[in-house]
Amino acid sequence: MSSEPGHSGQSTIRSDGTVLGFDVGARRIGVAVGSAFGYGARALAVIDVHGGGPDWGAIDRVLKEWRPDGLIVGDPMTLEGGDQPARVRALSFARQLRQRYKLPVVMVDERSSSVEAAHRFAADRAEGRKRRRDAEALDAVAAAVIVERWAASPGDATDIDLLPP
Repeated sequence: MSSEPGHSGQSTIRSDGTVLGFDVGARRIGVAVGSAFGYGARALAVIDVHGGGPDWGAIDRVLKEWRPDGLIVGDPMTLEGGDQPARVRALSFARQLRQRYKLPVVMVDERSSSVEAAHRFAADRAEGRKRRRDAEALDAVAAAVIVERWAASPGDATDIDLLPP
């Protein structure tokens, strides 16, 4: 399951590597870090999206700090598994990541990850670990859910290099 340098075609993420996960939205992108052998993922940041796209400088800084072996992008397909504008945006972002950073990029089904993130946030608030003002970090918690889904079942991820253009 390791990536071979110079190997064209499918690029897999090292099973013992660090990954960054992204929950792509129209206004914000949540970012989390994790690994396939870890115990959960950690919400890291929320990056703004402007008219011209994401804040690539902020993404550059996160990648420089964490030096991931691969990138996981949430795939917001419809409940029936079809396309929608959010899915087109996420796939475009995933392809830009691949082109910019030359790392393996996979997409993971993110259906209901925002609901799960909201439940986690509510539980943390009830236990006093989070405050209402921390709600802006909800997108990063959703990214952590995406990383954990990949870690639980990496074989279910879709390598963007294998998707039609």
